[in-house]
Amino acid sequence: NKEIARQLDVSPNTVKTHVARLFEKLGAKRRTDAIAKARELGIVR
Repeated sequence: NKEIARQLDVSPNTVKTHVARLFEKLGAKRRTDAIAKARELGIVR
């Protein structure tokens, strides 16, 4: 989260919040689950 926050010029807490919301929406518990679901839905190639 720290690296993502640094690159986007936001706080690590902002990244944490957005990641948590994405996990909720995708029904994921881990980043790998979120990526798999996003691929399944055609959001990410």
